[in-house]
Amino acid sequence: MSMWEGNTRIITIEPEKQTLLDSHKEKHFTAGDVVRDVIIGVSDGLTVPFALAAGLSGVNASSSIVLTAGFAEVAAGAISMGLGGYLAAKSEAEHYARELKREQEEILTVPDTEAAEVAEILANYGIEPHEYAPIVNALRMNPRAWLDFMMRFELGLEKPDPQRAFQSAFTIAIAYVVGGVVPLFPYMFVARATEAVVASVVITLVALLVFGYGKGRFTGSQPFRSAFQTAFIGAIASAAAFGLAKVVRH
Repeated sequence: MSMWEGNTRIITIEPEKQTLLDSHKEKHFTAGDVVRDVIIGVSDGLTVPFALAAGLSGVNASSSIVLTAGFAEVAAGAISMGLGGYLAAKSEAEHYARELKREQEEILTVPDTEAAEVAEILANYGIEPHEYAPIVNALRMNPRAWLDFMMRFELGLEKPDPQRAFQSAFTIAIAYVVGGVVPLFPYMFVARATEAVVASVVITLVALLVFGYGKGRFTGSQPFRSAFQTAFIGAIASAAAFGLAKVVRH
């Protein structure tokens, strides 16, 4: 139900509809950045040490050598991947800051042009001129909301979390370590690398299948297809490393 007060339309919600709104609480997954970092870290952590261990096993290296090289790679990889995540998040924040400053200057120097851009954006959503004119005028009266509108709908940029860079670095690094330990686990208990590699292949492929399935569930893609693709990529990487080591050795 709605009524008019002067030139302002006031919309009121009937009690029955308000009850429906209160009972209907949508649940959306909002940890996309964290999931993306975990996916990056775990996928590389499972694949790269797996391929390294398989390659060293192909030249009959002892399990102790595989573990030493494997843990060194996990440490270096975690630092490198974490640093990459940090720099990527910092670059994203710096890009947002540059665009924010540019939009602020344009709102101050060419407000009519920016207002026309707001009108064009709303028109693209099928809103008629007589409907979006009050919205444009309202935004012009509220520069902060106007700036936020332009950042979101013109540039498609969301304000980054100030802690995002450190969180991304930490999440990717830890995820890489967790993933990297999996293919190395059998080498801790089996002295002969040629025997440990069999258990490593089985454990890692199972982990890749489970991880791929979970990734598919979180990202909204087909879970079983994602599981197969993830395991297939890991298998190809390890087989290539193992085969290359055999060729080089002979």
